[in-house]
Amino acid sequence: MSTADRLTDALYGLGWSTVKNLPEPVAIRLGRTVADLAWKRRGKGVRRLEANYARVVPDAGPERLAELSRAGMRSYLRYWMESFRLPAWSPERVRSGFEPKDLHHLTDGLASGRGVVLALPHLANWDLAGAWVTTELRTPFTTVAERLKPETLYDRFVAYREGLGMEVLPHSGGSAFGTLARRLRDGGLVCLVADRDLSASGTEVDFFGDRARMPAGPALLAQQTGALLLPVTLWYDDSPVMKGRVHPPIEVPQTGTRAEKTAAMTQSLADAFATGIAEHPEDWHMLQRLWLADLDPTKGPS
Repeated sequence: MSTADRLTDALYGLGWSTVKNLPEPVAIRLGRTVADLAWKRRGKGVRRLEANYARVVPDAGPERLAELSRAGMRSYLRYWMESFRLPAWSPERVRSGFEPKDLHHLTDGLASGRGVVLALPHLANWDLAGAWVTTELRTPFTTVAERLKPETLYDRFVAYREGLGMEVLPHSGGSAFGTLARRLRDGGLVCLVADRDLSASGTEVDFFGDRARMPAGPALLAQQTGALLLPVTLWYDDSPVMKGRVHPPIEVPQTGTRAEKTAAMTQSLADAFATGIAEHPEDWHMLQRLWLADLDPTKGPS
Protein backbone atom coordinates (compact mmCIF):
# COMPACT_ATOMS: atom_id res chain seq x y z
CA MET A 1 0.00 0.00 0.00
CA SER A 2 1.34 3.41 -0.96
CA THR A 3 1.84 6.22 1.53
CA ALA A 4 -1.10 8.13 0.00
CA ASP A 5 -3.35 5.07 0.34
CA ARG A 6 -2.31 4.57 3.97
CA LEU A 7 -3.03 8.24 4.69
CA THR A 8 -6.47 8.04 3.03
CA ASP A 9 -7.39 4.93 4.99
CA ALA A 10 -6.16 6.49 8.24
CA LEU A 11 -8.19 9.67 7.70
CA TYR A 12 -11.40 7.73 7.09
CA GLY A 13 -10.64 5.54 10.08
CA LEU A 14 -10.20 8.66 12.19
CA GLY A 15 -13.55 9.95 10.96
CA TRP A 16 -15.42 6.81 11.92
CA SER A 17 -13.69 6.44 15.27
CA THR A 18 -13.77 10.10 16.36
CA VAL A 19 -16.62 11.96 14.66
CA LYS A 20 -19.23 9.39 15.66
CA ASN A 21 -18.51 10.15 19.33
CA LEU A 22 -18.85 13.93 19.04
CA PRO A 23 -21.97 15.69 20.33
CA GLU A 24 -24.25 16.32 17.37
CA PRO A 25 -23.99 20.15 17.46
CA VAL A 26 -20.20 19.86 17.47
CA ALA A 27 -20.26 17.47 14.51
CA ILE A 28 -22.54 19.83 12.58
CA ARG A 29 -20.22 22.79 13.18
CA LEU A 30 -17.19 20.73 12.26
CA GLY A 31 -18.81 19.65 9.01
CA ARG A 32 -19.63 23.24 8.06
CA THR A 33 -16.11 24.41 8.90
CA VAL A 34 -14.47 21.70 6.79
CA ALA A 35 -16.92 22.37 3.93
CA ASP A 36 -16.23 26.10 3.93
CA LEU A 37 -12.47 25.56 3.99
CA ALA A 38 -12.67 23.14 1.06
CA TRP A 39 -14.92 25.54 -0.84
CA LYS A 40 -12.53 28.46 -0.33
CA ARG A 41 -9.61 26.41 -1.65
CA ARG A 42 -11.53 25.80 -4.91
CA GLY A 43 -9.91 22.48 -5.61
CA LYS A 44 -10.76 20.15 -8.49
CA GLY A 45 -13.86 18.70 -6.84
CA VAL A 46 -15.34 22.09 -6.00
CA ARG A 47 -14.73 23.39 -9.51
CA ARG A 48 -16.34 20.31 -11.02
CA LEU A 49 -19.32 20.62 -8.67
CA GLU A 50 -19.81 24.21 -9.78
CA ALA A 51 -19.53 23.25 -13.46
CA ASN A 52 -22.18 20.56 -12.96
CA TYR A 53 -24.46 23.04 -11.21
CA ALA A 54 -24.05 25.37 -14.19
CA ARG A 55 -25.78 22.71 -16.30
CA VAL A 56 -28.54 22.15 -13.75
CA VAL A 57 -29.19 25.89 -13.27
CA PRO A 58 -28.24 27.30 -16.68
CA ASP A 59 -29.41 30.84 -15.94
CA ALA A 60 -27.25 31.15 -12.81
CA GLY A 61 -24.51 33.76 -12.92
CA PRO A 62 -21.10 33.45 -11.22
CA GLU A 63 -22.39 34.73 -7.86
CA ARG A 64 -25.31 32.29 -7.80
CA LEU A 65 -23.05 29.40 -8.82
CA ALA A 66 -20.63 30.28 -6.03
CA GLU A 67 -23.52 30.26 -3.54
CA LEU A 68 -24.69 26.92 -4.87
CA SER A 69 -21.25 25.32 -4.69
CA ARG A 70 -20.76 26.54 -1.12
CA ALA A 71 -24.17 25.13 -0.13
CA GLY A 72 -23.29 21.97 -2.07
CA MET A 73 -20.09 21.44 -0.11
CA ARG A 74 -21.95 21.99 3.16
CA SER A 75 -24.52 19.41 2.09
CA TYR A 76 -21.75 17.00 1.07
CA LEU A 77 -20.01 17.35 4.43
CA ARG A 78 -23.34 16.92 6.21
CA TYR A 79 -23.57 13.59 4.40
CA TRP A 80 -20.12 12.58 5.67
CA MET A 81 -20.74 13.76 9.25
CA GLU A 82 -24.01 11.82 9.36
CA SER A 83 -22.42 8.76 7.78
CA PHE A 84 -19.55 8.71 10.26
CA ARG A 85 -22.11 8.95 13.08
CA LEU A 86 -24.80 6.59 11.76
CA PRO A 87 -23.31 3.44 13.37
CA ALA A 88 -23.69 5.12 16.78
CA TRP A 89 -27.26 6.35 16.22
CA SER A 90 -30.01 4.65 18.16
CA PRO A 91 -32.89 3.05 16.23
CA GLU A 92 -35.08 5.93 17.41
CA ARG A 93 -32.61 8.50 16.03
CA VAL A 94 -32.53 6.70 12.66
CA ARG A 95 -36.33 6.55 12.48
CA SER A 96 -36.69 10.24 13.30
CA GLY A 97 -33.95 11.30 10.89
CA PHE A 98 -35.84 10.69 7.65
CA GLU A 99 -39.33 11.54 6.37
CA PRO A 100 -40.19 10.02 2.98
CA LYS A 101 -43.23 11.00 0.94
CA ASP A 102 -45.32 8.59 -1.15
CA LEU A 103 -43.87 5.61 0.67
CA HIS A 104 -46.85 3.51 -0.45
CA HIS A 105 -45.14 2.91 -3.79
CA LEU A 106 -42.44 0.98 -1.92
CA THR A 107 -44.56 -0.75 0.72
CA ASP A 108 -47.21 -1.83 -1.80
CA GLY A 109 -44.51 -3.15 -4.10
CA LEU A 110 -42.89 -5.18 -1.32
CA ALA A 111 -46.29 -6.50 -0.21
CA SER A 112 -46.98 -7.72 -3.75
CA GLY A 113 -43.99 -10.07 -3.51
CA ARG A 114 -42.64 -9.14 -6.93
CA GLY A 115 -39.42 -7.51 -5.72
CA VAL A 116 -38.49 -3.83 -5.85
CA VAL A 117 -35.55 -1.91 -7.29
CA LEU A 118 -35.03 1.52 -5.71
CA ALA A 119 -32.81 3.75 -7.86
CA LEU A 120 -31.34 6.96 -6.44
CA PRO A 121 -29.05 9.76 -7.58
CA HIS A 122 -26.25 11.14 -5.39
CA LEU A 123 -28.67 13.36 -3.45
CA ALA A 124 -28.40 14.10 0.29
CA ASN A 125 -27.67 10.93 2.32
CA TRP A 126 -28.58 7.64 0.65
CA ASP A 127 -26.95 5.70 3.50
CA LEU A 128 -29.35 7.29 6.02
CA ALA A 129 -32.28 6.42 3.76
CA GLY A 130 -31.03 2.84 3.64
CA ALA A 131 -30.61 2.66 7.42
CA TRP A 132 -34.18 3.98 7.77
CA VAL A 133 -35.47 1.20 5.51
CA THR A 134 -33.74 -1.51 7.52
CA THR A 135 -34.76 0.06 10.85
CA GLU A 136 -38.26 1.52 10.35
CA LEU A 137 -39.51 -0.91 7.69
CA ARG A 138 -37.41 -3.79 9.01
CA THR A 139 -36.61 -4.70 5.43
CA PRO A 140 -33.10 -5.83 4.52
CA PHE A 141 -31.83 -5.04 1.04
CA THR A 142 -28.95 -5.64 -1.32
CA THR A 143 -26.80 -2.95 -2.88
CA VAL A 144 -23.61 -2.58 -4.90
CA ALA A 145 -20.49 -0.63 -3.91
CA GLU A 146 -17.74 0.71 -6.11
CA ARG A 147 -14.39 -0.87 -5.32
CA LEU A 148 -12.25 1.81 -3.69
CA LYS A 149 -8.51 2.11 -3.27
CA PRO A 150 -6.92 1.22 -0.99
CA GLU A 151 -8.68 -2.12 -0.49
CA THR A 152 -8.78 -1.48 3.26
CA LEU A 153 -10.94 1.58 2.62
CA TYR A 154 -13.36 -0.48 0.53
CA ASP A 155 -13.48 -2.99 3.40
CA ARG A 156 -14.34 -0.17 5.81
CA PHE A 157 -17.27 0.92 3.63
CA VAL A 158 -18.55 -2.63 3.28
CA ALA A 159 -18.36 -3.23 7.03
CA TYR A 160 -20.06 0.13 7.69
CA ARG A 161 -22.97 -0.56 5.34
CA GLU A 162 -23.34 -4.16 6.45
CA GLY A 163 -23.51 -2.83 10.02
CA LEU A 164 -26.54 -0.78 8.92
CA GLY A 165 -28.30 -3.92 7.68
CA MET A 166 -27.34 -3.91 4.00
CA GLU A 167 -25.97 -6.74 1.89
CA VAL A 168 -23.12 -5.20 -0.14
CA LEU A 169 -21.81 -6.63 -3.41
CA PRO A 170 -18.71 -5.37 -5.25
CA HIS A 171 -19.40 -3.47 -8.48
CA SER A 172 -16.58 -5.25 -10.28
CA GLY A 173 -16.27 -8.99 -10.71
CA GLY A 174 -19.30 -9.73 -12.88
CA SER A 175 -21.40 -11.68 -10.37
CA ALA A 176 -23.37 -8.80 -8.84
CA PHE A 177 -26.13 -8.74 -11.46
CA GLY A 178 -26.98 -12.41 -11.02
CA THR A 179 -27.13 -12.09 -7.24
CA LEU A 180 -29.34 -8.99 -7.48
CA ALA A 181 -31.68 -10.81 -9.87
CA ARG A 182 -31.99 -13.75 -7.46
CA ARG A 183 -32.83 -11.42 -4.57
CA LEU A 184 -35.55 -9.75 -6.65
CA ARG A 185 -37.05 -13.03 -7.85
CA ASP A 186 -37.33 -13.97 -4.18
CA GLY A 187 -39.39 -10.81 -3.60
CA GLY A 188 -36.51 -8.85 -2.07
CA LEU A 189 -35.39 -5.24 -2.21
CA VAL A 190 -32.44 -3.88 -4.19
CA CYS A 191 -31.18 -0.28 -3.81
CA LEU A 192 -28.83 1.24 -6.38
CA VAL A 193 -27.24 4.68 -6.73
CA ALA A 194 -27.77 5.07 -10.45
CA ASP A 195 -27.01 8.55 -11.81
CA ARG A 196 -23.41 7.89 -12.84
CA ASP A 197 -22.19 5.08 -15.05
CA LEU A 198 -18.99 3.45 -13.82
CA SER A 199 -18.59 1.00 -16.70
CA ALA A 200 -18.36 3.34 -19.73
CA SER A 201 -20.97 1.04 -21.33
CA GLY A 202 -24.17 2.42 -19.82
CA THR A 203 -27.23 3.84 -21.54
CA GLU A 204 -27.20 7.34 -23.02
CA VAL A 205 -29.87 9.72 -21.77
CA ASP A 206 -30.86 13.35 -22.17
CA PHE A 207 -30.07 15.02 -18.88
CA PHE A 208 -30.55 18.75 -18.36
CA GLY A 209 -30.34 19.39 -22.09
CA ASP A 210 -27.25 17.34 -22.94
CA ARG A 211 -26.22 13.72 -23.27
CA ALA A 212 -25.02 11.69 -20.31
CA ARG A 213 -24.59 7.99 -19.62
CA MET A 214 -26.35 6.18 -16.78
CA PRO A 215 -26.28 2.54 -15.64
CA ALA A 216 -28.57 0.15 -17.48
CA GLY A 217 -28.72 -2.21 -14.49
CA PRO A 218 -31.95 -0.96 -12.84
CA ALA A 219 -33.94 -1.20 -16.09
CA LEU A 220 -32.46 -4.59 -17.01
CA LEU A 221 -33.19 -6.01 -13.56
CA ALA A 222 -36.81 -4.87 -13.76
CA GLN A 223 -37.19 -6.42 -17.21
CA GLN A 224 -35.59 -9.74 -16.36
CA THR A 225 -37.20 -10.30 -12.96
CA GLY A 226 -40.55 -8.50 -13.13
CA ALA A 227 -39.52 -6.32 -10.20
CA LEU A 228 -40.95 -2.85 -9.68
CA LEU A 229 -38.55 -0.01 -10.58
CA LEU A 230 -38.98 3.03 -8.33
CA PRO A 231 -36.94 6.25 -8.54
CA VAL A 232 -36.20 7.94 -5.20
CA THR A 233 -35.00 11.49 -4.62
CA LEU A 234 -33.72 12.94 -1.33
CA TRP A 235 -33.05 16.41 0.02
CA TYR A 236 -32.19 18.41 3.11
CA ASP A 237 -34.06 21.41 4.44
CA ASP A 238 -33.37 23.64 7.43
CA SER A 239 -34.34 20.90 9.89
CA PRO A 240 -32.24 17.97 11.17
CA VAL A 241 -34.60 15.62 9.30
CA MET A 242 -33.77 14.54 5.75
CA LYS A 243 -36.71 14.45 3.35
CA GLY A 244 -37.38 12.14 0.43
CA ARG A 245 -39.88 11.07 -2.19
CA VAL A 246 -40.61 7.68 -3.73
CA HIS A 247 -41.67 8.38 -7.31
CA PRO A 248 -44.27 6.33 -9.24
CA PRO A 249 -43.07 3.10 -10.83
CA ILE A 250 -41.34 3.08 -14.20
CA GLU A 251 -43.14 0.49 -16.28
CA VAL A 252 -41.52 -1.85 -18.79
CA PRO A 253 -42.62 -0.80 -22.31
CA GLN A 254 -44.96 -3.25 -24.00
CA THR A 255 -43.09 -3.20 -27.29
CA GLY A 256 -39.53 -2.83 -28.55
CA THR A 257 -36.25 -4.71 -28.27
CA ARG A 258 -34.53 -5.16 -24.95
CA ALA A 259 -32.15 -2.31 -25.81
CA GLU A 260 -35.07 -0.03 -26.73
CA LYS A 261 -36.93 -0.86 -23.54
CA THR A 262 -33.78 -0.29 -21.48
CA ALA A 263 -33.19 3.08 -23.15
CA ALA A 264 -36.78 4.23 -22.52
CA MET A 265 -36.76 3.13 -18.88
CA THR A 266 -33.35 4.65 -18.14
CA GLN A 267 -34.51 7.92 -19.70
CA SER A 268 -37.57 7.90 -17.42
CA LEU A 269 -35.26 7.29 -14.48
CA ALA A 270 -33.05 10.22 -15.54
CA ASP A 271 -36.13 12.44 -15.83
CA ALA A 272 -37.19 11.58 -12.28
CA PHE A 273 -33.67 12.25 -11.02
CA ALA A 274 -33.64 15.59 -12.85
CA THR A 275 -36.87 16.62 -11.14
CA GLY A 276 -35.37 16.08 -7.69
CA ILE A 277 -32.00 17.61 -8.58
CA ALA A 278 -33.58 20.72 -10.11
CA GLU A 279 -35.61 21.27 -6.93
CA HIS A 280 -32.59 20.82 -4.64
CA PRO A 281 -29.41 21.25 -6.71
CA GLU A 282 -27.25 22.01 -3.66
CA ASP A 283 -27.92 18.49 -2.33
CA TRP A 284 -26.61 16.77 -5.48
CA HIS A 285 -23.11 15.62 -4.58
CA MET A 286 -21.70 15.16 -8.07
CA LEU A 287 -18.04 16.14 -7.79
CA GLN A 288 -17.07 14.12 -10.89
CA ARG A 289 -17.55 14.55 -14.62
CA LEU A 290 -20.89 13.19 -15.79
CA TRP A 291 -21.93 14.57 -19.20
CA LEU A 292 -20.36 12.99 -22.27
CA ALA A 293 -19.12 16.37 -23.49
CA ASP A 294 -17.06 16.68 -20.30
CA LEU A 295 -15.53 13.21 -20.38
CA ASP A 296 -12.17 12.27 -21.81
CA PRO A 297 -13.17 9.65 -24.43
CA THR A 298 -9.93 7.75 -23.81
CA LYS A 299 -10.60 7.42 -20.07
CA GLY A 300 -14.36 7.36 -19.49
CA PRO A 301 -15.80 8.42 -16.13
CA SER A 302 -13.34 9.88 -13.63
